[in-house]
Amino acid sequence: MNDFNILFTSAGRRVSLVRSFRDALQTLGLSGTLVTADLQKNAPAPFVADIRELVPRVTDPAYVPTLLDICRRHCIHLLVPLIDTELHLLAPHRKMFAEIGVTLLVSSEEVNHLTLDKRSTYEFFRKAGIPTPVVLDPTAILTSESPSYPYLLKPAQGSCSVGVTKINNEGELRFFLNYVADPIVQQLIRGEEYTLDILVDFIGKVRCVVPRLRIETRAGEVSKGMTVNNPAIIAAGKKVAEALPGALGCITAQCFLTPEGEIVFIEINPRFGGGFPLACAAGADFPKWIIQMVRGEDPDIGLDGWQDGLVMLRYDEAVFVQKELVQ
Repeated sequence: MNDFNILFTSAGRRVSLVRSFRDALQTLGLSGTLVTADLQKNAPAPFVADIRELVPRVTDPAYVPTLLDICRRHCIHLLVPLIDTELHLLAPHRKMFAEIGVTLLVSSEEVNHLTLDKRSTYEFFRKAGIPTPVVLDPTAILTSESPSYPYLLKPAQGSCSVGVTKINNEGELRFFLNYVADPIVQQLIRGEEYTLDILVDFIGKVRCVVPRLRIETRAGEVSKGMTVNNPAIIAAGKKVAEALPGALGCITAQCFLTPEGEIVFIEINPRFGGGFPLACAAGADFPKWIIQMVRGEDPDIGLDGWQDGLVMLRYDEAVFVQKELVQ
């Protein structure tokens, strides 16, 4: 069969990603319907898909049943969730979706649990022997006679760099401990910051790793970046993904390369990252390979078979629609 229908949930602003899956279908000679599900009528990504569906909030008990209904009505083959908060919600329902013919591109419950809370992520890195910034006791810092400022403070369950703050002195630490919800304090790591797009297949094998140097960010998302074929970073990313108990699909990991040459990991998101279009443009065609794997094929993928030194310079692009469609 040449039909392959895909549902993107919490599609939001992920226009490039939706388009990359459409390009993948065309490259593979497949026909298919791209469906988006979002809470907002005015989210831009749904307007580059074929069908737009409105859904309740992820926290609503009706959310999963609504997605199941959408999958049945549109004969969905692959469901791609795009925000962190729905990953741990959907992970326990993999079998339920499989029973209606839907492959859920979601890692295991354990992976989503340990990546949702940065304290759990820290423990994962520590136990796996992966260098990571030490989580510190704020009280110990405040009572220390010789604290080593600056530190980094961030929400334990934050995303998009919201609440991430460099702490330079005691006054700032006391203020932001009360200002930021459920904060953790870590040692501040300096160096080049990289995001790694890691593809893990359906038997847990790491197939491709693309390090992207974060040249400039805006609102927590990379706006300027460059692919860098650094064998040490690629090997470190492979080690991280292989240590995850049940990783699947696109795993996005962040690390620093320090001036001393140490690779220090700070975060994992088991989903497509906002900067993935750069990796895809460099030849790491995760959408095409994922579709092939769902269809039972074994694509020929090189761990570093993508273009080195490709630079992404991002800019805003608009989608224009009639007001009746967004009100």
